Amino acid sequence: MNTNFINPILSKYNLESYIIQNEILKSLNKALPLFKGEVLDAGCGSMPYKQLILSNKSVTNYIGLDIETEIDYENVIADVLWDGIKMPFNSNTFDVVISTEVLEHIPNPDNYLIEVIRVLKPNGIFFFTVPFLMSLHEVPNDYYRYTPFALEKLFNKNGFVNIQIKPMGGYNASLAHMIGLWVNMYLWGRKKKLMRVIALPTIKYLYKNDKPPKDFNKSTMIVGLSGTVIKPNN
Repeated sequence: MNTNFINPILSKYNLESYIIQNEILKSLNKALPLFKGEVLDAGCGSMPYKQLILSNKSVTNYIGLDIETEIDYENVIADVLWDGIKMPFNSNTFDVVISTEVLEHIPNPDNYLIEVIRVLKPNGIFFFTVPFLMSLHEVPNDYYRYTPFALEKLFNKNGFVNIQIKPMGGYNASLAHMIGLWVNMYLWGRKKKLMRVIALPTIKYLYKNDKPPKDFNKSTMIVGLSGTVIKPNN
């Protein structure tokens, strides 16, 4: 179990990742009571949430899926590999599919969601998270930053219903996240050592006092987005 993901603790070494990891974890925990049966973690990476998902007694099986070029991610090999085009599963196989921080790396999200909805059972759930405020990462395979409105159109177009999209973090969390990125990803040497000392309590204070937005109005600021959508029963 990767404790960096399921029990993130703020330190000078994770200023750039703490908030987004914590927000993903909070979102997953809120959705977890909805999970049951067969769960597919599509784009699973090192499968950090496997044991957390299996802790839900309604979940009977967990399968981690990743593309063939990611066969050794942090010394963890996915349960099943695929070519990024067609998932190697029969239609109507899974009760739940999750993709955390994956959609931004999919060059053709329509094709991906067609496969997700195909392998889901009727009334099956797709849980997702995506970043909104994030530096370029896993380059050159970093293609999109989604707004909630773009996601809603994307899910509607591909046949999903009951679209629930939630903000991850507000202005304070966004500022804290940017400070962490600036310190750990941009600064070097003595400047980084000094700014880590200053930034850590600042980030801690900002995040503690963060108030995520209740809706998506003009000037809303967020760290990322999470949500669930449903495959219709027809």
